Amino acid sequence: ETTIFYVFCFAGDPAVGKSALAQIFRSDGAHFQKNYTLTAGIELLVKAVSVPETSDSVEFFIFDSAGKDLFSEMLEKLWEQPNVLCLVYDVTNEQSFNNCNKWLEKVKAQAVGLHIPGVLVGNKTDLADRRVVEQEQAQEWAEKHGLEYCEMSVKEMKNFEAPFHILAKLFHQLYKEKVETFYSLA
Repeated sequence: ETTIFYVFCFAGDPAVGKSALAQIFRSDGAHFQKNYTLTAGIELLVKAVSVPETSDSVEFFIFDSAGKDLFSEMLEKLWEQPNVLCLVYDVTNEQSFNNCNKWLEKVKAQAVGLHIPGVLVGNKTDLADRRVVEQEQAQEWAEKHGLEYCEMSVKEMKNFEAPFHILAKLFHQLYKEKVETFYSLA
């Protein structure tokens, strides 16, 4: 039984639901702030997640910050080597989806030459009648950039654990490969 610690970063435009997702995940869905304030500083959330189909668990260190401040000097120090990425957009806001390119570039610039497993998350699926970004379009974009894809509604607490389970599994695979490489060299 292994516990792996790793840095988990949210990226995405302000108001796409990053903080709400972090909070609801931390409290196992017991808590959804309908009127949340945009994060002024940086909040650190820590939570252990079991890796599906194993006895291992991954400890998430989630840095939650205001979208516009995401790459402030302070965060750049914390972000020196993010291990995994959770890129969030709002399915009713095309600009937030288009800006995923920008966020991904920034993350890649922070981790040159490193493979960072990640997931693209389409939030606010409860607003189906206002949807402008289609699932196929987002799925294609995610595949093209080597990311997993899932959709959810934080408001309705639908599928909110999916991105965390996907990332725990991806990071666990990466960790096992590193350990095997290490032993093969020893």
